[in-house]
Formats: sequence, C-alpha cells, structure tokens
Amino acid sequence: MSGTGGRTVPAVVESPGRPAAPGGRFARWLLEHRVQPVGPEAGESHAEPHAWWKVMCLTGVDYFSTLAYLPGIAALAAGSLSPLATMLIVALTLLGMLPMYRRVARESPNGQGSVAMLEHLLPFWRGKVFVLVLLGFVATSWIITITLSAADASVHILENPYAPGFLHGHAVLITVVLLLILGGVFLLGFSEAVGVAIPLVALFLGLNAIVVGVGLFEVATTPGAVAAWLDALTEGRGGFGGVVGPAVLAFPLLVLGLSGFETGVSMMPLVAAEGADAGQRLTARIRNTRKLLTTAALIMSVYLIATSFVTTVLIPAKEFAPGGAANGRALAYLAHEHMGEAAGTLYDISTILILWFAGASAMAGLINIVPRYLPSYGMAPEWGRAVRPVVAVYTVICVAITIAFGADVDAQAGAYATGILAMMVSGAVAVTISALRRGRHAATAGFTVLTLVLLYALAENIWEKPDGIAISAAFIVGIVVISLVSRVTRTTELRADRIEFDEAARRFVADSLAHNGELDVIANRRQRGDVAEYAAKEREQRGMNPVPGRADVVFLEVDVIDPSAFSDVLRVRGVQVGEHRVLRAESPAAPNAIAAVLLALRDGTGVRPHCYFEWAEGSPVTHLFRYLLLGRGDTAPVVREIIRKSEPDPARRPRIHVG
Repeated sequence: MSGTGGRTVPAVVESPGRPAAPGGRFARWLLEHRVQPVGPEAGESHAEPHAWWKVMCLTGVDYFSTLAYLPGIAALAAGSLSPLATMLIVALTLLGMLPMYRRVARESPNGQGSVAMLEHLLPFWRGKVFVLVLLGFVATSWIITITLSAADASVHILENPYAPGFLHGHAVLITVVLLLILGGVFLLGFSEAVGVAIPLVALFLGLNAIVVGVGLFEVATTPGAVAAWLDALTEGRGGFGGVVGPAVLAFPLLVLGLSGFETGVSMMPLVAAEGADAGQRLTARIRNTRKLLTTAALIMSVYLIATSFVTTVLIPAKEFAPGGAANGRALAYLAHEHMGEAAGTLYDISTILILWFAGASAMAGLINIVPRYLPSYGMAPEWGRAVRPVVAVYTVICVAITIAFGADVDAQAGAYATGILAMMVSGAVAVTISALRRGRHAATAGFTVLTLVLLYALAENIWEKPDGIAISAAFIVGIVVISLVSRVTRTTELRADRIEFDEAARRFVADSLAHNGELDVIANRRQRGDVAEYAAKEREQRGMNPVPGRADVVFLEVDVIDPSAFSDVLRVRGVQVGEHRVLRAESPAAPNAIAAVLLALRDGTGVRPHCYFEWAEGSPVTHLFRYLLLGRGDTAPVVREIIRKSEPDPARRPRIHVG
C-alpha cells in the first residue's frame, strides 16, 4: 500500500470482547455444542445432520404419540360422530396445515419457523417485543408438551394391571424421574436423541397397525357392529346440520393432533442435505424437510381415520367418559380387550415410552429456536446459545411445573392447547401475508380461510379453558422481564463479533501513523457531513481537548441502525470529505461501536489511540434511557466504561479525553 508508512490496521480484527475458551474439562463439555445465529456468518447447525426420515422420527415422537389419546378425546367429544370429526382434522392437515408449513419451510429455512417470518413485518423494538410474545407461546407449548407427555406416560404406567402397587400415589415422582432421564438423553447429544426416537416410533406405529388390524377384523366379524354405529350416527340428528354441527364443535379439541408441524420446521438445521455450495445445500434441505412434513402428515392421516373408526365402533360410549376404562387410552383398551393382557401390556409399554419421549421433539424445538433469538437480542447471556446448559435449564423448569401441577394431565391441557394453537395461528398469518405480498390470490384466500379456522379453534379453547391463556401470559411476562433485565446488564459489552476495515479506512490509519506514530481520533455525530462541519469540529476539539497542535486527526462516526438489535459484524469504511478523513460504521449502539473500533485499532496497530469527545447537555437519566432504547446518549462516559470492563489493564486502554 503506497504512502502508508508501512504500518496499518489489518482488514479484520477479532473483537477483544470475545469470551475466552473455557479452561476446565467439564466447562468445555458443557459449552461444546452451540446454536448459531441465523445468517451467512454462522454455521448451519450445532449438531450432526441426519437423514430426513430420521429427523421425522424425532419430530414424530410428539406428533405420532397423540394416537395414544386422540381417538379417546374424539369419541368423548363427538360420540358416534368421532370418525367425521376426525375426517375434518385430516382435511385440515392435508389441505391446510401441510401446505402452510411447506411454505414456512421454504421461507424460513434455518429453523426459525413462522416466528422469523413475522419478525420481519415489524421494525425495531416493535418486532422484538412481538417475537418475545411469540416465544412466550412457543415456550408454553413446548415446555407443557414435555411435562404433559411425561405425566400422561405416568398415568399409563399406573393404569396398567401389572403396575406394582407401591407406585400408586407417586405420579409426581414418576413424572420427575422421566423428565430427568429425558434431560439426560439430551445432555449426551442430539445424535443419541435421534437414536432413541427411531426404534420408539417404529415400535409404536407397528403396534398401532396391529391393533387397528385386529380392530378391523373384529368390526368385520362382529354381527351388527357397523349397523349399530350407523344407527347411532343418524339417530335424532335432524338432518345434515345435526350431523355436521357436533363434529364442528368437537373440532377444536382435535386440533391438538397437529402439534408436530412446528417442531418439524424448527429442526430443519438437523436435516442432512447435499450440494456443491451453501445455496444448493439449502435448496436440498428445504426439499428434504418438505418430504419429512408430507410423509408424517400422510402417515398420521391414515392412522387417525382408522383408529377413530375402530375405537368408535368397538368401544361402548360409557367407557370413554371420565373414569371409564377407555378414557384417554382407547387403543390401549382395544389392545387389552381383544389381544389379551400380555399384548395389551406390550402396547402400554410402547405408549409409555413414546409419551415419555414425546417431550424430545419439544426439547429439540426449544433448543433450535429460542437460542437463535434471545442471545442475539442481548436478552440472554451468551452461554444461552450452548445446548447443554439450556437443556439443564429447561429440565429444571419442567420439574418445577410438574410439581406445581401435581403431574395432573387435565390441569395442563389448557395451556398446552393455547400454546399450540397460538403458534399455528401465527404461522397461518405469516403465510397469508407472504402470499398476499407475492400476489398469489388463490393461496391468499386459502390461507385466510385457514387462519379463520385456527382463530376459531383458539378462541373456543380460550373460552372453554381460560386457565390456558393465563399460564401462557405468565410465560410471556417471565420471558419479557428476564429478557429486559439481561439486556440492561449486557449494555456495556462490546457487542461486535469482529471488526472489518475497508481499504480506504486502512489507508487513513496508515497515513495517520506515518505522520507522528500516534492515532488521534475525534468522535463526531454527523449532521450535514460537509467540509465546514468537520473543520468546525476539529477547531472545537483542539480548543477544548489536549489535541497536540501538529497532530494528524481522523474522525470516527457511528450511524445507529435498528437500536433494538444487539450485536453484529462491525464494518468500518473510510470516507474522504475535502481534506478530512472519516471512519464511518453502522451499529445498533454508538458507544459500544466506538469502544470496539478503538480497541481494534490498538490491537491491530500496537498503538494506544487517543479519542476526543465533548460532554453532552441534558439530564444523565434521560441520556441513560436514550442509550438503552435508541443506542445514543452521553457517549463519552459509556465508551470509557465499556473499555474499562473490556480491558482490565489501565496501561493498555485507549485514552479517552472529554472537554
């Protein structure tokens, strides 16, 4: 580089604020796997990718496990109309939910789901608060999925005729043990979780196929079974409306059987894909995820229709009622009734295992989504990206919720439904807006209808079980409060992942070093950006601050963009304005960016820079809130505090002068 005096700052300087690698063996193991923020700077996944059908098994432990209780819910809610209500769910699955999540997979291919699609609709703090509310519903849905499924597994253990007598009355303890084992599996790693999910899904679906086959045989060989069901179907219905009406009313209860779609999309980074470059791999990942979603939906649709038919025809209506032998376990009832106690117990074991592990897909979803947002917003510590610590946190939360609810499945059902339906509504709204913006009128109309259907189901659920929205609100308030506290405590971090200097910026630094071996930087908040502004600023600083009379100076300016963001790569470019040389950067917060650039100049050149400011007018409290919300305030003291926290040795800190 000509005219530089032979010394300048490198093109890329790593942030001095990057955390040091953990020293202890346990700490290294704990922080080994990290979820990276979405974008070209990040790796694609924090775990080894797997074939799409293997990932389908991990999502399927939640989705397919609903067969353990959904036929019983359908029969209790719709009676003999259960198969018709189930047909409505199948139609919604294949004609609504599947197209919706196939579109979500294409437009949010890094696993953020519909949350990311909606985030882009609202700028700045409105978008961040909106995401926090959605994450509250996500946390409600998936954490309650973990606790409710484990509690349901405990119920199946205790209701089996071979269950030891000493277990009765200890449902909470059994559920807590199941949760701790589940958390232990995820502490080992995702590959282990996938390895457990595959045989569980294969066993459960295989046994369900046998139960359905035996059930269909019983229907075919039992005289009058179908005729009795048809009589009950039409008796006192009063025409078409009398048949369809009860099925529609039962419909919201059955929407819970669609819970696996959002987790399927959230685990996209785990889906293996081949390609010559990142673009081809991303396209292949989208295609493979769509295979996952479609295959799971088709399998579930067939099972839902078959199981609702055989359970409704073969099981007396009174057995579905609370306290009945088939309440919440219709297929287990058929297995015991028509295949014997040994075969029924084998079915119970498979049901218990898949219900216990149903929380695995929810845990995987939480790990893949939440750490992609909160640490990037500054609303969680950086260790919140590490998989194992957040698994431990989620496990502790699940244990606390289980104890608080006494492992009662019914007490948690409202929150479970509210969280799932809110996520579905957000997805439907996102794809509707996307289709509208793309000018696809038919898709817009279809997704609008889907949105209205899901809104009806959500409103009906809130009306019937208002405790669910109360629990969701508690999760939302908790996430917002914790996030804001974390944001405030992290305000003095450097925030920059790394600092990049363009060719002009490097030349300006080299010329300044060549002048007198020093770096004198004047911080400026650009107004007009013309020659007169920089000339006046230089005269002002030379008059109020100890700028050496013959010193060569460069200006440093930071344009605040989206102050609700937290960290990013800091790119510094050089701009010549007359005889004045300006280093310009864009950042969510001006003081943090100035501190990062000064430290990068020190590390890159070996010279401690001097930086010159003037005191800001106004109340310090007002400046504090302006800094927290808008990224600006009384810049000088904040820059000095950030540098003080980032560099423990006073002799190595860039010098801050304020006049």
